Amino acid sequence: MVTKQEEFWEKDDFAVITDGTKPALKWTIEELRKRGKKIHVVDLSDKPAPDTLSDVADVPKDTRNVIIGVTKTEPARIIEQLALRGITHFWVHWKTDTCDVEHLTGDPKLEIITGRCSMMYLGKGASMHGFHRFIARSLGKY
Repeated sequence: MVTKQEEFWEKDDFAVITDGTKPALKWTIEELRKRGKKIHVVDLSDKPAPDTLSDVADVPKDTRNVIIGVTKTEPARIIEQLALRGITHFWVHWKTDTCDVEHLTGDPKLEIITGRCSMMYLGKGASMHGFHRFIARSLGKY
């Protein structure tokens, strides 16, 4: 049976919101590009990378799936802002979710995945992500 986490990565379009504090988001972006996914990167760091958006408001209106991995901004405010535009599927990267995000998970109109590392699902083969995946499966937390 496919988990909701696995199903999330089967989508074709994504926005990734990063502030550069979580290295796994860089790897996530690279892996999604390798898979040919449509991706928009919003870089909220002090020095945004070239070819990225610098404001959440610039996420294209047709985007439906958002990965958030920020520690300098409250991720719940990003979810609320994007939800007003009709975006309903969110992945809040492991160790970046907050109490405010957890409160939003109760909204039946939103699908918010928390407490999971994106690379545990996107990583391949024998790597630190593969080991992480093995441990998570063993503990029933995949």
